[in-house]
Amino acid sequence: QVQLVESGGGLVQPGGSLTLSCVASGSLDEYAIGWFRAREGIASISGTDGSTFYADFVKGRFTISRDRNTNTVYLQMNSLKVDDAGVYYCAASPDWRRWPPREYEYSYWGQGTQVIVSS
Repeated sequence: QVQLVESGGGLVQPGGSLTLSCVASGSLDEYAIGWFRAREGIASISGTDGSTFYADFVKGRFTISRDRNTNTVYLQMNSLKVDDAGVYYCAASPDWRRWPPREYEYSYWGQGTQVIVSS
């Protein structure tokens, strides 16, 4: 079992940037970590081989990365739009059939961090 804690949300103007962090209670080497907004997958990264996935509407703007030393997964969000606003959750999947994992394959969820994009 792994516990996840998100941080980094806040208020940003359109066109601005934010970096979200997801800190896990243990190693993420055997998990896939995904970022979601309203249960919609935004980005995922595999702890086993580093594979990544991005939803089409964030490609080129968001970057997911991980730091094995600190058990942290980041979501760098650039060129933010009003439509990007919402509560962002990170989640961990211990097992998945094919990449990227489906939402129902994520077993552990954080409490969320809110992103507000407004001028």
